[in-house]
Parts: sequence; structure tokens; C-alpha cells
Amino acid sequence: MAWIILFLAGLLEIGWAIGLKYTDGFTRLTPTVLTATSMVASVVLLGIAVRTLPLGTAYAVWTGVGMVGTVILGIVLFAEPATAMRLGCISLIIAGIAGLKLTA
Repeated sequence: MAWIILFLAGLLEIGWAIGLKYTDGFTRLTPTVLTATSMVASVVLLGIAVRTLPLGTAYAVWTGVGMVGTVILGIVLFAEPATAMRLGCISLIIAGIAGLKLTA
């Protein structure tokens, strides 16, 4: 169950990272409220997950899920470059997340 909670925390991290783009420097109320809510919920779920999971593993997986999702959505939503190097680096992050999950 802790892994599911951690994955949800990572999804919320993606949400707030992407939400930052839509807040327009925190000048738009609705995106700002949604982004802040996602930030708090993400950290709360991470806190719940680390009750069971090792802190280093949980934090690395949380940030890894957030990074991979944010980069992919940046490519899809904001036409950021999808170069071979960027995609290769995303693959390495995914491999690291899988490795941490297998060793936890």
C-alpha cells in the first residue's frame, strides 16, 4: 500500500510542477490554489509513505516519478524538445526507480 501512496504522491508532484506554468507567476487564482493544494497533498502522501518505506528510497522514487512525468508532459503540452538525449535520460531515471523498488 505504501508504494501506491508513494506513486500517487509522485503524480501529485507532476500536477503541481505543471501547475506552476499555469499560475502565471502566482497571478491567476484558480491555478495557484490547485497548484498549492497539489503541493501539500503530495508532501502529505510522501510523509505517509515514509512511515513504511525507507526515506532515501521513497524520496528518490517520489522525485523520479515527478521528474519523468513533468518532462513527458512538458514535451506533450508545451512542445519542449524530445531529443534522443532527453529520452535516454528519462529511461535512466525510470531504470533507477525500478532498481530502488526492487531493492526496497
